Amino acid sequence: MESRFKGAGVALVTPFDSEGRIDFEALGRVVDSVTAGGVDFLVVLGTTAETPTLSSAERAAVAAFIKERNAGRLPLVIGKGGNDTAKLCEELRDHVVTAGYDAVLSVTPYYNKPSQEGLFRHYRAVAEASPLPVILYNVPSRTGVNMSAETTIRIAREVPNVIGVKEACGNIAQIEAIVAGVPEGFLVISGDDAMTLDTMAAGGVGVISVLANVQPELFCRMVHSAAGDMAGARVIWASLEEAGRLLFAEGSPTGIKTALALKGICRADVRLPLIEGSAGLRESLRKLI
Repeated sequence: MESRFKGAGVALVTPFDSEGRIDFEALGRVVDSVTAGGVDFLVVLGTTAETPTLSSAERAAVAAFIKERNAGRLPLVIGKGGNDTAKLCEELRDHVVTAGYDAVLSVTPYYNKPSQEGLFRHYRAVAEASPLPVILYNVPSRTGVNMSAETTIRIAREVPNVIGVKEACGNIAQIEAIVAGVPEGFLVISGDDAMTLDTMAAGGVGVISVLANVQPELFCRMVHSAAGDMAGARVIWASLEEAGRLLFAEGSPTGIKTALALKGICRADVRLPLIEGSAGLRESLRKLI
């Protein structure tokens, strides 16, 4: 099971049409593009999907569409997080939500700013409620709380249904501590494109990428090379680094959708409070692409 979530995963965008509705035709193109590009698994309804702005019905429709479009080709991870533990656990117990998926990616509770003990108890409850294996997601720049290495290690050791962590703390020392402390087989996955190779060099198993929406072939080649040729992988990253900087210059998924629009895959539209990329960003990305 756990081996299916190694390598290059991609956090899929949710395309919108000119009226702000989900553009399922474009979503199909995104799924087909990254799959043809060699990604190892798909992550649905994460941050990059603008999930906070999707209604419950829209989230269900996106999950169902991607499951059907994927048609068993790649492992599927579904994002299910929240800052109301009881509500989240109730949703997870509804197996219709997760049917056809292989794991749940669950972000740390945001805004509440729980203690480390609160985080442990939250994830213990989530793991007990989930019919699928759980991957933790630590992204303090978005949630307002950093799950410490000690807490991640404790969860890995004491909560059987948790199989890994998507770590986007931005601190390589914390990532190294997690790798050193978790049981064998527990997945440490980079949640930051720019830290993918450093995380893998420290013992991580791959990445859940934003950049792979736009450059799946080259990005996947980099990740797959890293296992046996880190020097070669770093050469590939050097060719991608400017793209990575630009794609996040005005926030994500604003930059990703701008690039996808330039490639003709989907429109650049995002939902408020996000806004479309600036003319300057479009021009910089146009030159790069």
